[in-house]
Amino acid sequence: MNPFKEKPESMCDTIMDWKQMYHKPYDKNSVDPYTKARIILMNGIEVEAALWGHHAHRCCADNELRRELALLRRSEQQQQKAINWLSPADETQLETTIGYEHLAVDLTAWLATHEPNPYVKACMDFALLEDFDHLYRYANLLKMDFNVPAHVLVKEYVEITPGRPTIAHHRHPFDTVRSHCDFKNADIRTKLNTMIITAGEQQTMNFYMNIGNTYENDLGRRLYQEIGMVEEEHVTQYGALLDPNCSLLENALLHEYVECYLYYSFYMSETDKQIKRIWEQHLAQEITHLHRVKDLLQQYENRQWEEIMDGEFPELLEFKCMKGYVRDILATQVTLTADLEDFLPVGELADDHRFFEFQKHVNKRPRDVASHEVISEIQTLLGTDYRYEDYENPVAALQNRRTDNIKVARTYGSAT
Repeated sequence: MNPFKEKPESMCDTIMDWKQMYHKPYDKNSVDPYTKARIILMNGIEVEAALWGHHAHRCCADNELRRELALLRRSEQQQQKAINWLSPADETQLETTIGYEHLAVDLTAWLATHEPNPYVKACMDFALLEDFDHLYRYANLLKMDFNVPAHVLVKEYVEITPGRPTIAHHRHPFDTVRSHCDFKNADIRTKLNTMIITAGEQQTMNFYMNIGNTYENDLGRRLYQEIGMVEEEHVTQYGALLDPNCSLLENALLHEYVECYLYYSFYMSETDKQIKRIWEQHLAQEITHLHRVKDLLQQYENRQWEEIMDGEFPELLEFKCMKGYVRDILATQVTLTADLEDFLPVGELADDHRFFEFQKHVNKRPRDVASHEVISEIQTLLGTDYRYEDYENPVAALQNRRTDNIKVARTYGSAT
């Protein structure tokens, strides 16, 4: 499908009334985990559209163009409200969090397997093992506080076992900045992937920033605080991949194209009939947005959309079980850390590398680190941690279920 060849509605028709904006929430006990993942991702995509639109608004001096952006943004905000309100009132924040981390794992893995740029793929693989570990830490908190096994919520689509331990994720900010892509010469897949993963991780960061302090006990509050800081690192990494040389309206066109691509992808794969109708409705609205931005690009920058992309969608995004891929990356990359724009095993860092100094500052006493403490507490309480594994963890150092390993990716020779 090429959305530039589809007939748009009028911009007026993209504005919804209250009845159109409010839909029946999903049933948390019967919803398919991938329907939930699609909802979480599209919420993040629409939040990105709104936030980027406000940034563009503040960087633009032309009020006529700002009015056009305001109209687009109002419609995007309505879409975000419609999607976010699909989450039911009886779903706890921790149950929702399991959905966020499940999305992070399977989305990152799928994008990585469809990424033609080796450097971008390496960035995704690197963060994948960290989101995978976050799922494990939150799942243990859920088991300990509510006796709810997280594998029931994700319907066993994803394993729950340690990844690169969260305590090792806290790196110096210098080592979270990556090399940006050149969108003029990049494959459309790379443009889509980098924008999708940036928006998805940004939504997770925003979610933890806003709800983490409302958790019912101190350990949970501290876990959200800690993992929320890792999400800051991930958003910095992925945001750095985006091309800073894109013009305002080129960026706007790319944002609308990403939304068209995802709504069409999810319309084609959605199993819930009500949600499928929402994706169809929003797709029609986004096609209209895309055509309006295409006209603005020509009007204000004298550029044609064909200069930026050919328009035809690549392979559609379809959530699927990525267990095998995650296991392979875990087995081969668990000891990696970052050194400026590059990745290397922690054992190859110089003794005086800023990673170790930053670790000393942030993780002064490992027993006080929430991601470690939640596992240590459940091991003391139950004698073992909570896991859902098809097979034993592929990293020998992470197989002990009675002791939480806090050395992997932090010290030399710790992943054997």
